[in-house]
Amino acid sequence: MEAVRIVGISGNVKAPSRTSSLVRSILGSIEATLGIKTRHIDLVYAAPVLFKALRADQLDDEGKEIVSAVEAADILVVGSPVYRASYTGALKHLFDLVHFESLVGKPVILAATGGSPLHGLVTEHQLRPLFGFFKALTLPTAIYALESDFDAYAVKNPEIAKRIEAAVRELDAIVPATPGLITRPALEGPVGQTRLRA
Repeated sequence: MEAVRIVGISGNVKAPSRTSSLVRSILGSIEATLGIKTRHIDLVYAAPVLFKALRADQLDDEGKEIVSAVEAADILVVGSPVYRASYTGALKHLFDLVHFESLVGKPVILAATGGSPLHGLVTEHQLRPLFGFFKALTLPTAIYALESDFDAYAVKNPEIAKRIEAAVRELDAIVPATPGLITRPALEGPVGQTRLRA
């Protein structure tokens, strides 16, 4: 059977990045708990590839591989810095290229970083509706971290670590014990086709 595919996506557009560090911390906790290797897509590097295309059918081979990895994932960890009270345009563009049926029923852990507690509900008001459109299964516990929760871009606040552990426990409760049992809905056509409904 195929191994469960777990992909983390960091919506940051600069490096080093607290958001990237937070997503890596969540992926590390998943690897330690589930014993499954993960992949990390950092948009500071991937976004320039994706922005070569305005539509999925315009993607080059490198861009298609990035989008395909997201579509083929069984589990996603998605994080973004708060930018203009929402997630970044780079993250939005990636999911504009993802097939609208590819994430149905798939578990998603939501995360965000910001400079103020005032943006603490960005995961609920911005990210959760995005994945609601895709009919994905966003887990109840989201992780929001402030700049003060990091030390040299590493998570230092034990309360953030506890929220990461809680989200991974929720994931562990719904992931089948045997890798490969998560169903992957078939998509119509190859990457780049039937993706836009004008």
